[in-house]
Amino acid sequence: MSLNAVAHLNFTGQARAALEFYQSVFGGQATIVTYGDFGLPAELPDAGKVVFGQVTADNGFSVMAYDVPGTDGPATPATPTTRRENGTTITKEPFFLSVRGATVDEVSPVWKGLAEGATVIEEFGPAPWAPAFGMLADRFGVTWIIDVAAGYAQG
Repeated sequence: MSLNAVAHLNFTGQARAALEFYQSVFGGQATIVTYGDFGLPAELPDAGKVVFGQVTADNGFSVMAYDVPGTDGPATPATPTTRRENGTTITKEPFFLSVRGATVDEVSPVWKGLAEGATVIEEFGPAPWAPAFGMLADRFGVTWIIDVAAGYAQG
């Protein structure tokens, strides 16, 4: 299974929950800290609540997530919550992440894991251009494309 590059996701007070969720889906190692871990509460009153960290999946893919300092409103399920700006991803517009595998069996568990609490945009199943394809906005509003490349399946 392959995933695209490194995902930098900026959440409104939900980075810890997002990182724990992505670790449950992709496996691997999670590193989760707060600004307070670096002795910053005096400079930033809510430092103990501002989380950042990453999940590094077993295949090397990383999902990095940050909380927006001073914001603790939850993301709205099914509402796109991310957009690219100056190399960082911040909230409010769609951001697409791809998961591609060689077989349906390889990507099905990822689809099922991400689909928990998600809004399905396009059902996971056969597509004219691929043996399997689906798209969903996960519980944090991050849009994922899951597919089996026709080239993989034929090989």
